[in-house]
Amino acid sequence: MQHMRILHICPTARLDAPLAPESLQYLGHQIDRCGAEDLPSRRAESAAVDVVIADACLDLSLAPRISDLLAEARITAPVIVVLGEGGLATASARWNVSDLILTTAGPAEVEARLRVARDRHAASSAAHSGSGFPGGTPGSGRLGAKGGAGGWGPVRTGRGPVGTARGGGPGTSGRLGDTGEEMWNADGEPMVVVTGDLRIDETAFTAELGGRSLDLTYREFALLKFFAMHPERVFTRDDILLAVWGDDYFGGTRTVDVHVRRLRAKLGKDLENAIHTVRNVGYRFSADSVTDTDSEDVTV
Repeated sequence: MQHMRILHICPTARLDAPLAPESLQYLGHQIDRCGAEDLPSRRAESAAVDVVIADACLDLSLAPRISDLLAEARITAPVIVVLGEGGLATASARWNVSDLILTTAGPAEVEARLRVARDRHAASSAAHSGSGFPGGTPGSGRLGAKGGAGGWGPVRTGRGPVGTARGGGPGTSGRLGDTGEEMWNADGEPMVVVTGDLRIDETAFTAELGGRSLDLTYREFALLKFFAMHPERVFTRDDILLAVWGDDYFGGTRTVDVHVRRLRAKLGKDLENAIHTVRNVGYRFSADSVTDTDSEDVTV
């Protein structure tokens, strides 16, 4: 077993508080503990941290704050939030974390989740730097509105103007795109993916088509963004399953067909033909054919 360096964020400033999950102490990893308010002092050590564990069992308010606190401290390691049974009801993709785990989880489960979080983060970083699976694995970094989806960035694909962050205020200032329009928020994070009349705002976790808001589930949103970020690329169902569902999903590829069909229905006549079925292979997204008849499509 390869030892990891774990940064454990305690629910209070008391570093003698019990570890959560308790089984973490039996795994032999190096565990450094600090309170949330002490995170800025850990900036110099951030590169050596493999995984961050945030104990939100006694203070649920830590869960939605942890991603921002780590960003301020320049700590980019994957984050696992520890919750009690009652805390699961509050869990949200907007927390922008890699995983959730119950405080009662046993050693084998904790070790597996640590390893997957670390390896996904490494794969996402490699993809972002130009190697590995194109676009990364959405679950490989952090889940949710700000980072989830494995290193996707602002890009112009297909037809139409490059989009900008919606409105003014916090999160809309920063670097300018090629057209002089703002493409990044104050933290240097990507704001919008645009292809034709489709706008995907990963910070607000919304998608609009021709000004019409699309009512998408989390998985449909991730699938649409993956397609939009890789126009004209042909992906097998296995490729899509890995990129959108992650390598810890054990269901069959049939779920890809089901979600594509649902996504086409929600896109409507304006964009449904942009998702082509490549017979005996998988799918291809073509923004320039949003009004064309797709002769390759077959019933899925």
